Amino acid sequence: MTITTRAAILRRSGASHPYADSRPLTIETVSLDPPGPGEVLVAIKAAGLCHSDLSVINGDRPRPLPMALGHEAAGIVEALGDGVTDLAIGDHVVMVFMPSCGHCDPCAGGRPALCEPGAAANGAGALLAGGRRIHAGSEVINHHLGCSAFAEHAVVSRRSLVRIDPALSFEEAALFGCAVLTGVGAVVNTAAVKAGQSVVVIGLGGVGLASVLGALASGASPVVAVDLSEDKLALARTLGPVQTVNASDPGAVARVRALTDGGADVAFEMAGSLRALESAWAMTRRGGLTVTAGLPPADAALAVNVVSLVAEERTLKGSYIGTCVPSRDVPRYVALYRDGRLPVDRLMSGTIALDDINAGFDRLHSSEVVRLVVRL
Repeated sequence: MTITTRAAILRRSGASHPYADSRPLTIETVSLDPPGPGEVLVAIKAAGLCHSDLSVINGDRPRPLPMALGHEAAGIVEALGDGVTDLAIGDHVVMVFMPSCGHCDPCAGGRPALCEPGAAANGAGALLAGGRRIHAGSEVINHHLGCSAFAEHAVVSRRSLVRIDPALSFEEAALFGCAVLTGVGAVVNTAAVKAGQSVVVIGLGGVGLASVLGALASGASPVVAVDLSEDKLALARTLGPVQTVNASDPGAVARVRALTDGGADVAFEMAGSLRALESAWAMTRRGGLTVTAGLPPADAALAVNVVSLVAEERTLKGSYIGTCVPSRDVPRYVALYRDGRLPVDRLMSGTIALDDINAGFDRLHSSEVVRLVVRL
C-alpha cells in the first residue's frame, strides 16, 4: 500500500547563499511505494547533516535530480518486503549509505564498502535492486545513496540497514551510519593504527573528529588535530590528550612535524580539500601512511613527487566508509561508545526540525557546527 510522507527534495544544485533564503531543499509531500523484495519501510527518527549532502547541494558532487537527500540516519522498521526475515517490525536500525550485495568480488573478498552493484545503484539514484520508490505526483524522485533520509519515512534495501540496541537514542545512533563508520573506520580498518603511533587529522567536521576519537581509542600518541576553526580545535582538545594546530598558520606543516618528531606515522585528510591533502602528505614521515576520506570536487587531482613515494616508501591510501563491514563494525563502535571509550555524543551540535533544514546547511557550510541532527 502506497503511503504519503514529507521529504526534503533537491531540484537544482548550486543555489546561492544563504540557503535559508534561496531554499535549495523544498519540503514536499511525496508518495512511497511499498517495500519490494529485499526492501524495508523505515520511519526515520533522526538524520544528520553531513558535508556529503552539502556537496550535492552546492554541485561539487553531481547527482541525478530531483533527489530526496539524506544518508546518515536512524529509525524504526515499519514494514518488510518479501524475503526479509532477519528484521522485525519495531526493530531500531541505522542506515548505511553503501548497500552491499554480498556476492560481487569486493563483497566476497570482505570489502563491502566497494560493492559494485551498490556503487552503481548509488550513482544512478536508485535502490540496490534498481528501482525508485519515491514519487511526487507522476514525477519519479531519485534516492540519495540508497537512503533519502531527510524524510519522515524511507523505503531502503535491507542491505542498507544495521539493527541496533533500542536503548541508544536515535540522535546518537544516526551518527554511527556515516560520521563514525567513516572516521573511526579509517583509523581502525584502513590505517590499522597501532598504540604508540603518531597521528594527525586534518579537518574537524563530524568525520574528522570521529577519527580523532578513533585514534585516541587506539592508543595513538601523539594525536594532533588541524583545522581552520578555533572552536573546533578547542572541542578536539576536550576529547582527550590532543594537540592542535590552526591550518591558517603558515608554519602549520613544520609545527605538526615537530610535534610528531619528524612527521606523523599516519596522517588523515578529512576536509575534502586538495590543499588539505597536500598538507597531510607533507606532514607524513618517511615510511608513513597518508589516508584520505575527504571528497573534493570531482576534477581535483593530486601531484605527488614519485621519488619521495619510492625512496621514502610512502603510502597514499583512500578510505571509503571507513573500509567497514557495517554489520560487524556498527555494533562494535556502539559498544565502545557505551563503555565510554568513543564519546560520539560530543560531536552533536544540536537538533533541528525538518522545516529548518536549509538554515541548518547554512550553519554547516559556515563551519559553525559539527553535526546538526534533524529530529523527526
